[in-house]
Amino acid sequence: MLFTGNSKGTVLVIEDCPEVQRYLRVMLELDHYHVEVAGNGEDGVRRVRDGYTPQVVLLDMQMPGMNGLQTLQELRALSPDVKVIMCSAEDDPEVIREAIVLGAKAYLIKPIQHLYLTAAVERCLTHSPGSRPREVRVLTMPAANACRTN
Repeated sequence: MLFTGNSKGTVLVIEDCPEVQRYLRVMLELDHYHVEVAGNGEDGVRRVRDGYTPQVVLLDMQMPGMNGLQTLQELRALSPDVKVIMCSAEDDPEVIREAIVLGAKAYLIKPIQHLYLTAAVERCLTHSPGSRPREVRVLTMPAANACRTN
């Protein structure tokens, strides 16, 4: 962990690509968040079921086993107040709409820039309960990904 002082909040990163996990962890820890990681949807759901209560979840869309939308549904059933940010290279308006309908607070397009990641997490942490979620859509230029493009 890079940061050992006061944490601004807790974030669970559910991502199957170790390189992307490390990137997101480092960026969030630089912003003073406490970060935990899960390598797939099942592991992320299990952590929440076992009592871990992150304030924000960064959730990959394409993963082996449970995909991001299935994981989102499970997380919201277990913890309706959890704030979820979807992260994907997929820029399909129907998929984005479905994620928002299922309760995602934001949808970031990979590769995720630090500025957009910070803005989305801070927005989730300052989002008032009961207000209507709004979509955050970040379009970036395609870039090589160490694992794959989604």
